[in-house]
Amino acid sequence: MKKLVLIESISQHRIRHCVEVEDNIDHALDSFAAGDLDDKEMSQEWLGEIPVSHREITEDEYLKIFDKDNEYLKDWDKEQKLDMIHRIKYDD
Repeated sequence: MKKLVLIESISQHRIRHCVEVEDNIDHALDSFAAGDLDDKEMSQEWLGEIPVSHREITEDEYLKIFDKDNEYLKDWDKEQKLDMIHRIKYDD
């Protein structure tokens, strides 16, 4: 019997910023926390994706979650939405 499993994950990046300060290095963190770095980043590296939960769901639950998460795709028909499910191919 086939089942749908919803996996929720987080994706992580290591991002580096370089900040020039007068003398107190904690001012750099204050500036960062305040959002004052003007989107200047020195570099970034993707660290991967980590699953945080998984559970079995019904097709109806899938469709409700799909519409909630992808409001701009609500007009897709049911088959288009179901086509976004990854199907594992098992050898018979």
